[in-house]
Amino acid sequence: MKLKAEYYQNEDVVSLAKDLLGKVLYTKIGDEITAGIIVETEAYFGIKDKASHAYGGRRTNRTEIMYSAGGIAYVYLCYGMHHLFNVVTSVKDDPHAVLIRGVEPLVGIDIIEQRRNMLHTKGAISAGPGSAAKALGIDKTFNAKNLSDDEIWIEDHGIRYAEKNIAATPRVGIAYAKEHALLPWRFFVKGSKYVSKPNKV
Repeated sequence: MKLKAEYYQNEDVVSLAKDLLGKVLYTKIGDEITAGIIVETEAYFGIKDKASHAYGGRRTNRTEIMYSAGGIAYVYLCYGMHHLFNVVTSVKDDPHAVLIRGVEPLVGIDIIEQRRNMLHTKGAISAGPGSAAKALGIDKTFNAKNLSDDEIWIEDHGIRYAEKNIAATPRVGIAYAKEHALLPWRFFVKGSKYVSKPNKV
C-alpha cells in the first residue's frame, strides 16, 4: 500500500525516520520500475538542528522545498557527485526531513545491477545515501516530486523490525553540527549488509 500524504506530515521526524525502516522505496523511470527496502535513515529536525540545511530558518533556492508540507522529495548533490534523497516531513513551513541512507534491492534487481555495475549480493550496491539513490536512478530531476504520484513513492509491505534489531547512533559526517552531531538520530537495521559504515553498534 502506497503511503498517504498524512503519513509524512507527522511532526515527530525522529519517530518517522525509525518507522520508515522496512518501508519500500520505488522509482519509475520510463518503463523501468525499481525498488528497495529502506534499511538506514537519518532524521533532520529543521530550523533547530545545526546539521539541517534549514538550520536557523535558512531559505534558499535549494532549501525552499524543505518548507513544503510533508510528502515531497528533496534531492540535492553532495560533493558535486552524489545525489542524496530525502523525504520532506512534518507540516508546511516546518522543514523536517529524513535522509534515506541505505536500501536493500527488491524490485528490478537487474536494472539496479546495471546502474551500479555490480551484483546485488554486494552490500556496496546500495549502502550509503549516494549509492542508494544511484541504485534507484534518483537524481536532481526527482527533486520536488510528490511521493503520492507515480514516479517516486514509498509503500508499506508490512515489514517490521523488532526494537532489538534496530540501532540508533549519531548521524554520519556532520562534525560541523557540534553538540547536535552526537544526537542518536541515525537508524539502521542491525546485520543488514546494505547499511553504510560504520554499521557497528
